[in-house]
Amino acid sequence: MRQRGRHRRRRRGRALRAFLSGTALALTAAATVISASQATVTHDGPGDLKPLSAASEVAELRLTENMVPQASLDRLAAGMGRPVGVSAVLDGADRTLRDAVDCSPAERRALPVAPTATRAYCWNTDDTAGWRPGAVTTSGDADDDGVWGSNRVILSGWSRSGGAAADRGLARVGFVNAADLGHLSYTWALLAVPVDGGRDYRGLVSHVSGMVWYQDKLLVTADDGDRSALYVYDMNRVQRATVAADAVGRVPGGWSAHGYGFVLPAVGSYELSGGPGAPRPSTVSLDRSTAPDSLVAGEWTLDDGDRGARLWRYPFSTASGHAGLLAAGPNGRVTASEAYTTKVTGVRGVLSYDAQWYVTRAAGPHDDDHGTLWRQSPGGTDDTRRPAGEDEGAGAAVCGAADRHSCWSTQTESLSYWAATGEVWTQSGRALFALPLASIDRMSQ
Repeated sequence: MRQRGRHRRRRRGRALRAFLSGTALALTAAATVISASQATVTHDGPGDLKPLSAASEVAELRLTENMVPQASLDRLAAGMGRPVGVSAVLDGADRTLRDAVDCSPAERRALPVAPTATRAYCWNTDDTAGWRPGAVTTSGDADDDGVWGSNRVILSGWSRSGGAAADRGLARVGFVNAADLGHLSYTWALLAVPVDGGRDYRGLVSHVSGMVWYQDKLLVTADDGDRSALYVYDMNRVQRATVAADAVGRVPGGWSAHGYGFVLPAVGSYELSGGPGAPRPSTVSLDRSTAPDSLVAGEWTLDDGDRGARLWRYPFSTASGHAGLLAAGPNGRVTASEAYTTKVTGVRGVLSYDAQWYVTRAAGPHDDDHGTLWRQSPGGTDDTRRPAGEDEGAGAAVCGAADRHSCWSTQTESLSYWAATGEVWTQSGRALFALPLASIDRMSQ
């Protein structure tokens, strides 16, 4: 019986790959997708990344680490009960993502034209209506073997965009059990921030546009109006809610998490330390190709603006007792180890691996609802390093009869590289999808 089931899964896998390829062709309205050997980067490409060399510019990127006192976390755990880990959350995964074949045509239009997705799923409409999709991270970020304990996991961030005014902006994370990629099940956990010395918590009010799970910590971008740039969550400190109500925090009879069974209380944060011009990280990802591993960050810029974005990285700490946290000095300051500017406007997602940077641009008003994924290389302080006549180090897939670069997904706010499988995971609209990093490189020559 196991062998028969394996054959069925193989047939379904082949059918799904064929379906996804057909979807990509349909998205181009039968236009020819230019192959890697034919693709050329046109003169309107962004070129190399330009280094930020002035000390004042790099200083703008500093963060300051602030950890929640242990006494506050202990007080909250004493009131709510002993914290649980990821496995306990996955045990409550009672929802199922739809395979690509079951996605609607509108949902499939969020998939990239080129390169094509090799895995694709859609979230259910009944529990995502009124919610805005955001970042994706995986157990491939958490540990280099791709699993957390015995679990393969995908985390998906969302923020509340509809409903009652009091609920607007609430942030949640979908815990996806990815043990069987032919059947993804999930459940939700609310992101929260302890208040009153751990006697209560409030919901995190932020669009989750960036999120990285590294070791036992989850770093989440924050835009809730103060100086907080990133919130830190401990994946071993998930609390169970005891009251199924719309309220958030301590309520008569126990603890509520907006109707969800689990809540993650923040264990720390990183605040902006620079001056008024300090960029707020709006997208983050993990780079395991550096030593030490690093957090890559990018700032949000206007879709139709004339200013490119700053891209930079922070090293993760290797100090004992500092697992999953950024490398902070004795004064709690975290300094960027590398920083650039890109000419790409409308930046949404950023990824770096093996000295290559991948930057997604949101779809413009005339881009047929598709964005662009640029691959860029770091440049020197001037152009004298490049031999005469050599093209600048940038490329993107080309598609359609007009050889356009608008081939990527509509709007992907984060990119997560699962090194153990070689796949990049992201989401756009209700579509969650993956494709090999190698396919991006092949089509960005």
